[in-house]
Amino acid sequence: MNFAEIFVNFGGVVFGGLGVALAVIMPGIGSARGVGLVGEATSGLMIEEPEKFGKSLLLELLPGTQGLYGFVIALLAMGQLYSTMEIAHGLFILMACLPIAFVGWKSAIFQGKVAAAGVSILAKNEQQTTKGIIFSVMVETYALLAFVLSLILLNSVTF
Repeated sequence: MNFAEIFVNFGGVVFGGLGVALAVIMPGIGSARGVGLVGEATSGLMIEEPEKFGKSLLLELLPGTQGLYGFVIALLAMGQLYSTMEIAHGLFILMACLPIAFVGWKSAIFQGKVAAAGVSILAKNEQQTTKGIIFSVMVETYALLAFVLSLILLNSVTF
């Protein structure tokens, strides 16, 4: 079997698998980076005021949601993979995974930066912590939109 035959016979599942991988890898990297940024800020606060752990934990968790969104999309896309799928179907799965892959990746990093700034609010004026959470959730909106778009795309076309 030559490369062209392999590509025609198995290209669909390869492209679909690439979409699955990107849906997990990119938001996962972004979430790890975002959670890491907040963790650095929160660790400094815990030295001086350990009683603020509960409130800081919410800010710590927020950038991790993009990784979860990507994981859910990857699971849904994996359910559509089969070894003899056509290239067009595999490419469609790849394209359906791209919104959460890219938006999840970047928004998690930016949300981490905003949440880390929210830790500063918590450190200086605990009564205003909700504002830092709201600022961070604003970034989440775009990850949620990308998640919904990937979800709709994966369920919009039957092959």
